[in-house]
Amino acid sequence: MKNNIIKFFAIVFLFQITGCTSDFDETNTNPNTLTSDQLDATLAGPAFANALYKGIGNASWSLPDDDYGTYGLATALHSMVFTHYMGYTGGAATDANGINDGWRSRGWLRFYTLAVPSLLNSYKAAKGNAEATAILDIWKVYMFHRFTDEWGPVPYSQAGLGGSSVAYDSQEAMYTDFFKLLEAANTTLSTTSQTTVGVFKDYDAIYSGNVVKWRKFANSLRLRLALRISDKDASRAKIQAEAAVAAGVMLSNDDSAYYKVTKDTYNNFVDIMKYWGFCMTADMESMLKGYNDPRMQIWFAPVTDDTSAYKGQYVGLPNGIGTSISWSKDLSTTNQTTTFSDNVTKNIEVMMASESNFSRAEGVLLGWNMSGTAKTLYEDGIRLSMQQWGVTDNTAINAYIAGTTTGAVPTFGSMYSDPTPPVNVPVAWAASTNDQKKQIAVQKYLGLFPESWEAWSDLRRTDAAILYPLITTLDPTIGKGVMKRLTYLPNEYSTNAAAVANAITLLGGADKGSTLVWWDTK
Repeated sequence: MKNNIIKFFAIVFLFQITGCTSDFDETNTNPNTLTSDQLDATLAGPAFANALYKGIGNASWSLPDDDYGTYGLATALHSMVFTHYMGYTGGAATDANGINDGWRSRGWLRFYTLAVPSLLNSYKAAKGNAEATAILDIWKVYMFHRFTDEWGPVPYSQAGLGGSSVAYDSQEAMYTDFFKLLEAANTTLSTTSQTTVGVFKDYDAIYSGNVVKWRKFANSLRLRLALRISDKDASRAKIQAEAAVAAGVMLSNDDSAYYKVTKDTYNNFVDIMKYWGFCMTADMESMLKGYNDPRMQIWFAPVTDDTSAYKGQYVGLPNGIGTSISWSKDLSTTNQTTTFSDNVTKNIEVMMASESNFSRAEGVLLGWNMSGTAKTLYEDGIRLSMQQWGVTDNTAINAYIAGTTTGAVPTFGSMYSDPTPPVNVPVAWAASTNDQKKQIAVQKYLGLFPESWEAWSDLRRTDAAILYPLITTLDPTIGKGVMKRLTYLPNEYSTNAAAVANAITLLGGADKGSTLVWWDTK
C-alpha cells in the first residue's frame, strides 16, 4: 500500500511541479495536470491519499519539490503562535500580529497546487461511486473550512477548474455549501450496505475507508461549523447542530481522527518543534501549572540546561516578544524524549472526540438539544482528552475535574504590564453561565492542542479572555489581542486583481489582519 501511495505522490508532483513554483494564474491554466481520460477508479485512492496529507498542511522530504518547511512557515509560524500554543525564540513578525508575505504565500500555493488538485483528481477517478464521493465531500469541507477561516473569501467553487482569473467565493456561500455536502454525505453513508469504501481502504491513512467512522467525522465537523456560525445565524446553527448530534457524532476516542504517519508521510509538528526554535508559552505554563494538569509533562519538557537558573522547571515564553532572544536555554521545549520524539510514530491529530463533547456542552448553554447536560458533556470532554494523551488513572482525572485552582502567574509573568492570569476560573464546574462558558473555552483550547488552526478559529469566535496580551504588536489596528485573519498575497493582487478586489468587497472590510471574517461578529 505504502509503495503505491508514494508512487502516486511522485506522479502528482511530476504533473504539478510547474504549478508549485509559478503564479496562481499559471496554476489554474497548467496544461500538465491529469485529465479525466488518464484517471480511473484505481487512482481514486492514491489521489485521496495525497489530498489527506496535503489537506492537513503536512509536507515531506521524501516527495519531489517539497519539504516540511511548508508546515513550519504556514502553520507553526502562524496559527501556532496566534493561539499561544507555542512561542518562537527566533523572532517572527507573525508572533507580534505582523505579516510575512512569503510565509503565508507558501501555505496558499501548497493548498491550491497540491491539496486541491489531488482532491479533484480523486473525484474524477471515483465518479459513479456514491460512498467514495461522500467521503470526498466530507474531506473537501474539512480542507476548505480551515482555509476560508484563515482568510475569509477564497477561491472555492472555481478552484482548480482553470482560467487566468479565479473567482473568490463569499464565506457565507461556502458555509451554505459545507452544510449541504455534510448532510448529503451523512444520508449516503447511513443508508449504504457497505461497511468499507473499497477504493479508499488501502490509501485512507485516517479511517481506512470505514463508513461509520467517516459518518461520525462528518457529523462532528457539522457540529463544529454550526457552532462557528452561532453568533451570525443562531437559528441555522441550532438546526445544524441538533441534526448533527442526532445523526451521530464522535463519542469515544476510538472515533477520533488521526492521520497515521509513515517514514514517507511523517508528522511535521514533531520536527519543526525540535529544530526551529519553538518553546512552551507563558499561557500554556499558566494554565497547565495552575490546574496541576498531568498533560504538562506529556506535552512539554523541563528546562535541561545546567547553566539555567530554571533547570528542572517548566518555563514558558510570553508571546509577542517580536525579536530573537538569547535566553532560550531557560525555556521548556516540547517533550522530545517520549511524546514528540519520533516523527514516524506520533500520529497527527485531525479531529478529536473531546472537541465534540465540549461543543455539545456549549450548545446546551445556548439552548440546543445536545443529548446531555452541559456539566456531564464538559467533564466527559476532559476525560476523553486526558485518556487521549495516556492519562488513564481515573482518580487523577477525577481530581483534576474537581480542581478549584485557577491559572498561575508564569515564570516570566513580570514581563506583562499586568501579570494576573487571564484564566480565573477553576476546572470544577461553576455556578454561573458566564464562568461555565469560559471553562468550556479553556478546556476546549487545551483539548485541541496541537491542532492550532481550529484553536485559532475558536478563540476568534468566542472572544474568550483566556490568553495574556502580546508583549508588543506590529499592527495597532489589531492591538495585542488575537490576529483576526490572514491578508491576501501580493502575487494575487498582481495576477488575479479583479477577483481579489471582489473578494475584499465580499469580506466587507479592508484587507487587513484586523478585519473580521464573516462568522466573527465581535
